[in-house]
Amino acid sequence: MKVADMNWRDIEAASARDARCILPIGSTEQHAQLSLCVDMILAEKVATDAAEPLNIPVFPVMPFGLAPYFNAYPGTICLRVETLMAVIRDVVASMRRAGFRQILIVNGHGGNNPVGALGQELMAEYSDTSIKFHNWWNAPETWAKIQSIDTSGSHANWMENFPWTRLAHAPAPEGEKPGVDMALMKASSPAQVLDLLGDGSFGGPWQRPDADMLAIWEIGVAETRAALKGPWPGSGNG
Repeated sequence: MKVADMNWRDIEAASARDARCILPIGSTEQHAQLSLCVDMILAEKVATDAAEPLNIPVFPVMPFGLAPYFNAYPGTICLRVETLMAVIRDVVASMRRAGFRQILIVNGHGGNNPVGALGQELMAEYSDTSIKFHNWWNAPETWAKIQSIDTSGSHANWMENFPWTRLAHAPAPEGEKPGVDMALMKASSPAQVLDLLGDGSFGGPWQRPDADMLAIWEIGVAETRAALKGPWPGSGNG
């Protein structure tokens, strides 16, 4: 259940009956012809779909993350590493004040991986709190399904082209884009990345059949739900 549909008394009751909650985090950055908000859309939806039958609160998605390499693309919002860490630290502290002690961070953007290390640091600071960092698309079963469909799955190509990340006015191009030199991209400035990537996709097909995407989504939701269920240290959740 989304926190947007709850009031403070609902949160008080929810944390009293169950110590678990979810924080989705994403990014606002170029995704070729897809929405700039792909990563936050997917993180929030997979978290909400996973939590729904468990009646676990899902806090509003963090829409901004770490994406300095895309800074030359208009619309990309990039935080400094220390800014994102400070925000997540304050959010977790607020969740603890509300009574939550088992926090699942559902991440939709690979650039946000430093948050996983922060989670370990926070658990050292708060010995009564457990934090899981879950890259939903890169979890073992979900990633295996992606690879079984097409090993080219990557940024802004078919792998992120779901019915809910498309824009009606910007259909996907036909065919495939040649793969880009990832080593060169990682050694390039934002302006050079724009020149190298063009539309922004890392290469491969821009779109695959919806049946493929829904099969991936089903596994992604199930795997996220399994992480939410547990096990959690010192808890009967499992």
